[in-house]
Amino acid sequence: MDLLTRHDEIIALARQQERVLVDDLAHHFGVSVQTIRKDLNELCEKRLLKRVHGGAIIPSGVENLEYEARRDMAAHEKEAIGRAAAALIPNHCALFINIGTTTEAVSRALLDHLGLMVITNNINVANRMRIYPEFEVVIAGGVVRGSDGGIVGEATVDFIEQFKLDYAVIGASALDEDGALLDFDFREVKVAQAIIANARHVILVADATKFERAAPVRIARIDQIDTFITDTCPSNRFRALCANAGVTLLETA
Repeated sequence: MDLLTRHDEIIALARQQERVLVDDLAHHFGVSVQTIRKDLNELCEKRLLKRVHGGAIIPSGVENLEYEARRDMAAHEKEAIGRAAAALIPNHCALFINIGTTTEAVSRALLDHLGLMVITNNINVANRMRIYPEFEVVIAGGVVRGSDGGIVGEATVDFIEQFKLDYAVIGASALDEDGALLDFDFREVKVAQAIIANARHVILVADATKFERAAPVRIARIDQIDTFITDTCPSNRFRALCANAGVTLLETA
C-alpha cells in the first residue's frame, strides 16, 4: 500500500471509529509503530488529524460521527455506564431518556425494571421499551432526524415542558475541562435543556472519549447535573468541578 492510500485509510478509520490508536494501526497495515507515528505526525501537520495520547482523532468540532459508528465506539464502556445508571433508578418512577448511544445503553439496562413511565425523544429507545407491558412509553413529537432517530425542534421542547419527572438521563457529544457539556445540533441542545429543567435528578452518562472531542453548542454546565457516570474521568480539573458543585461522580472502570 502506498503512502497516500494509507493516509486516506487512516483518516477514514478515524472518522468511523472516533479515534485511531498507533498499535492498532500498525497491526492493521502490517507496518512498524514508528511508521504509523510518522504518518500521524504528517497528517496532524496538515491538520487532518489531531494527536491524542496513543493515537489521533478527527479535529473537526462541527460534525458528528455516523450514528452506527458512535454506537460501536466504546461499546463495552457504554454498557457498564448503562448498568450503573439503571442501578440508580428505582422501580415505579418516571424519567426522561434523551438522544444518544450511551442513553440507549441505559434503556437496555432498564428492561428488568418495573412500572416505569419513560418520556423520550429517541425513537430507538421507544421502540425497544414499548414491547414491555410494565412500561408506559411516551414519545415526543417533532422533527425526526434520519441519521439517528432523534426527535428535535420547538415542538419537542414544548412537549417536554408539559412534564416534571423524577429522573433524566442525558448524554453529551463532548465535555470541556471548564465544565461545559457540548453538542452539535442546536435543536437537540434546546430539547436537552428542557429535559434538565424539568427533572428532579439529572444523570449525565458519557464515556471518557468525550473529553477528547469538541462540539460547538453548549448544553449546560456540570453544576446543573446531579450525577455524572463515566468509565473514567481523565481530567483532574473536571473532577474538581464535580466535587465543588456537589455532583456525584461514578466511574465504572
